[in-house]
Amino acid sequence: MIAAWGLLLSAALVDIAMAIALKHAEGWTRLWPSLAGLAFANGAIVLLTMALRQLPVGTAFAVFTGIGAAGAAAVGILYYGESASPLRLILIATIVVAIAGLKLTNG
Repeated sequence: MIAAWGLLLSAALVDIAMAIALKHAEGWTRLWPSLAGLAFANGAIVLLTMALRQLPVGTAFAVFTGIGAAGAAAVGILYYGESASPLRLILIATIVVAIAGLKLTNG
């Protein structure tokens, strides 16, 4: 079960890498970032699929998308100068708390 959670975390981190690559792809107009985005997307799906062998689909997908969303938002704030308004930070923290809650309730 621990390995499945590790695969899920890896899938979410690869999903964040996909978002960063697609940011640099500039609407599919740049070849290498576009290809990297597609490769990361495929990698995230493969890892997610492997994690789903042992984890409940609802919990796993919620955790996967939550980590991806919170992580991409954090990267946007830290590296791309996106808004770090108090409300936005509270909402991102809410996602993180919900992810932790799902993990704790499903072991």
